[in-house]
Order: sequence, then structure tokens, then C-alpha cells
Amino acid sequence: MAERKKKKRNTRNVKSADQYFDYSMLAVLIFLICFGLVMLFSTSSYSALIKQGDSMFYLKRQLIFCAVGFLGMIIVSTIDYHYYIKLAKPLYWFSIFLMALVKTPLGKTVNGARRWLRLPGNQQFQPAEVAKIAVILFIPVVIIELGKEARTLNGILKTLAWGGFNAACVYILTDNLSTGMIVLGITCILIFVMHPKTKPFLMIVGAVAVVATVGVFVLSKTLETSTSFRLRRVIAWLHPEKYASDGSYQTLQGLYAIGSGGFFGKGLGNSAQKMIIPEVQNDMILSAICEELGVFGVIMLLVIFGLLLYRLLFIAQNAPDVYGYMIVTGIFAHIALQVILNVAVVTNVIPNTGITLPFISYGGTSVLFLMAEMGIALGVSRKIKI
Repeated sequence: MAERKKKKRNTRNVKSADQYFDYSMLAVLIFLICFGLVMLFSTSSYSALIKQGDSMFYLKRQLIFCAVGFLGMIIVSTIDYHYYIKLAKPLYWFSIFLMALVKTPLGKTVNGARRWLRLPGNQQFQPAEVAKIAVILFIPVVIIELGKEARTLNGILKTLAWGGFNAACVYILTDNLSTGMIVLGITCILIFVMHPKTKPFLMIVGAVAVVATVGVFVLSKTLETSTSFRLRRVIAWLHPEKYASDGSYQTLQGLYAIGSGGFFGKGLGNSAQKMIIPEVQNDMILSAICEELGVFGVIMLLVIFGLLLYRLLFIAQNAPDVYGYMIVTGIFAHIALQVILNVAVVTNVIPNTGITLPFISYGGTSVLFLMAEMGIALGVSRKIKI
């Protein structure tokens, strides 16, 4: 009799583990999406009216992608994440194949950058987004297969080789250095969290910071006549007033927006700089948010991002196995890196990179794959034992 009761109790525990769902993360995500749609309309209605003849053009497109992405997220959350172990490597190579197609006639150039694939119905698709999710799913598989070797120098180099190769393909095939940096950053963070020692990584970060500082100083003194648009971005970042009419125009206008907003902002829809900042609905949307809602509004937005990252951290720490822990950590790294880099660009802490603000900036492909990542994280949360 006692054994039968014990079996019933164990069965009940298994059921509760399968039925667990992180509704807190879902609530935070819904808030971010709704806030993003409101701010997208507020910041893009003027430019959409001028360019497309419809003030709701960007909002309607983003709303469609958000709805499709949300439905996809719910579907993905029902999939057992262990299925991705077999899928990860084929997805890794498929992402590289898709990026290679950008170099063919299927590739599409937008605003001088050839990073998209043409789709039917005048649609476009950015394959570099697939590379991010491919690395998030595949690098944990590499680390798990290496086992104890993953903690040795040889294992770290092997893992870096996989992540670095994908990052190099992103840069070479789609000419997208910023996404390549994020892919490499995700790989490095996954290696860091699985390594027992912290000191070597801190020393490497310090060395990289010193080399970068020296490199920027040398560039500022010797390459002002360079024709490379990336080097010109660095030089424009170092001397923004000197290149106010071209290289640093977008950044300076964004800084003016931040300054004119003050602490509490001018009010929703009252931004003036949104009419001047080029493509404000993309990577510079935070500057318009700062002008309309002020520094206080941006702080509140960053707190919401912090809550989202906290829920991802909770799921990772309570994941039932190493693979679940690693893939949610990779998603955490992706969101954190993208938010930090976007804020740093808008405030001119680093050169302009074109990195968008997750769930807020305009971009269909980005929203779809971000929602897919959230679905994977929610899928891991379903396996948490409570």
C-alpha cells in the first residue's frame, strides 16, 4: 500500500514537471513586444508616411511578424529541446549555406549592404539571424561531446574554431561584422560558463581591451584618409564633430535626441529628431525613445530587459541537464550582448555597428528568430521539476 502511494506521488511529480511553464517570462516578453510596437509607430509614422505613403506601414508589417513569431514561439515551446541535439549540426551547416546564397543572384542589397535573400512577394530574409540560433544550439553539443577535454586549452580551441568559423562566414559572406561579433561572443560566453577557472578569461579580456585601446589610438593618428567604411566609422566615432555631415551624422542626431529629452522626456509622439535621424526605426530607435520618454523611460525599459534576462537565468540554473542549461545560457548571452551593444552605439560609447534593440527595433527576420529562441527557452522551462 505504501509503495502504491509512493508511485502515485512520483507520477504526480513527473506530471507537474512537464506542466511547468514560465509565465513570468512570457508576461515580460509580451510587455516588451507591445511596448516595441507602440514605440515603433511613434518613431516611424512620419518617415513611413513620407517614404511609403502610409504612416502605419512599418507598424503593420512588424505586427504581422510579431503575431507569426508569437504563434511559432508557442509551437516551439512544446518541442522537447533534446531533439535539437541531432538537429544542431545540420542547422549549423545550413546557416552557412544560406549565407553563401547571399553571394548569388538571390542576394539582395539594402542601403548599400548585401545581407539579405530575396523571397517571393517582395520580401527579404537575413540568413545571419539563422547563424545566431545555429551557434546557440550547436556549440553546447560540441562542448558536451568534448567532455572534460572542453576545459583544456585544446578543447577551448576546438570550440572556438566552430564558433569562429561561423562568425567568419557571417562576416565574409554577408559583410556583417556586428553579427559575426555577436556569434563569436556567444561562443566565448558558453566556453566561459563551462570552465571552472575565471582568472584566465579576465586576463584575456584585459589584454584584448589594451590591444583595442592601442589600436584605436593608432587608427585615429594614421588612417584619417582611409577609404574603408569600417575604419571611417571608427574615425567618425573618435571625432564625431569633425564628421558631423557624413560619418557621424546619425550618431550625433541621436545624441541630440537624448539630450533634448531630459529625464522625463517630451512625451509620447513628440520627438523632433525622429524626423531627421536616418532609419530611426532600426538601430537608433532607443534615441527616439529617450527623447520621448526621457532617461527615466529608458531606465524602465532596461529594467524590463533585466527581468527578461533574470527569467532566462532562472530557467538555465534550473534546467534538468547540461544541454538545457547551455542553450538557455546561449540565448541569455545573445539578448544581453545585443542590448548592451545597441545602448553603447546609441550613446556613442562604441562605433556605430548597426546592431538592433531586441523586440523593439523594426525587423521581421530578427523578431521571428528572437521569438523562436524564446520558444526554446520556454521549452526548457517545461522540463523544470517543481
